[in-house]
Amino acid sequence: MPLIAPSLLSADFGNLQRDLNMMNESDCDWFHLDVMDGVFVPNISFGFPVMQAMAQHARKPLDVHLMIVQPEKFIAEVKALGAKVMNVHYEACTHLHRVIQQIKAEGMMAGVTLNPHTPVSSLEEIIGDLDLVMLMSVNPGFGGQKFIESSVDKTRRLRELIDRKNATALIEIDGGVNRETAPRLVEAGADVLVAGSAVFKAADPVEEVRILKQVGAVK
Repeated sequence: MPLIAPSLLSADFGNLQRDLNMMNESDCDWFHLDVMDGVFVPNISFGFPVMQAMAQHARKPLDVHLMIVQPEKFIAEVKALGAKVMNVHYEACTHLHRVIQQIKAEGMMAGVTLNPHTPVSSLEEIIGDLDLVMLMSVNPGFGGQKFIESSVDKTRRLRELIDRKNATALIEIDGGVNRETAPRLVEAGADVLVAGSAVFKAADPVEEVRILKQVGAVK
């Protein structure tokens, strides 16, 4: 059964505490926080003051996804939130190995995210150091985008790489996750599913989380 991580980017920003409390009562496993700087991606989301407020009400582990340039500058701040996972983009880190070691030294799970155009083979030399790899199944920057179908095969290739290297990294998928794509992604090897619009735009978000865990329970 996959872990479900609702993306708070799709929550109602005017009622964040309400939505956090609602998800606290759901079967979700993590809260996914998408940080955008308007430089690495063409959008700006929220920064540390908002995330600190989120952290005060969150009763699930925080999965912080930094879609920003020079994410290594904010390792201490992410740690201070009490985050379980710090996710940085392969494309944003010139010295990726160093950044991964710095994240792990702070006691957080170290995650690396790949944009849709970045091949899985890019992680060949570092996969054994990673706790998590997240594949973007949409182009980063905006919620509600259409799922990129090739992401299923990409998930399968990543699973093959992890198994071949005897690595232990979890596979997380972000973008276009819903009742239709979730079982295919889990069958291909995904462990964690980020769901934004599918959850928060549902008539009953709590029920939608339960359904996503069930339809993904094909592994």
